[in-house]
Amino acid sequence: MSTDNVPQNALFVCFGCLSNVGTLTGLASLEVVKQVGPQKAGIFCLGGLATEARMVLDKTRAAQRIITVDGCSLNCARKIVEKAGFTPDRSVNLVQDCGLQKGPPLQYGNEEFQVAVRAIREAVEFAG
Repeated sequence: MSTDNVPQNALFVCFGCLSNVGTLTGLASLEVVKQVGPQKAGIFCLGGLATEARMVLDKTRAAQRIITVDGCSLNCARKIVEKAGFTPDRSVNLVQDCGLQKGPPLQYGNEEFQVAVRAIREAVEFAG
């Protein structure tokens, strides 16, 4: 498999839209990818890890760093990554690390969005 198109940082993101912090993990991660560019970071397929999809596993192995982004204390993204046999280089949890409050799916504002973007971007930039 060619690693030419594999981003340096593999982001595995909760994107669980049953809460605001789950929604923010995905939206803020997309914004970070737009800001840093697809060579620096990309959102990888969390479901592909859980189903042991070969292409996802190969691309994850080829990435220089793995970053998980979770919204709440369940830490589903991190746990799925670990269960697949990978160790995250960095983990971001919007409730635990950023102090955001969990609430209904669309109950967030620009301030919370920017807090999430900063935390994820810092993880990407710290990692490389």
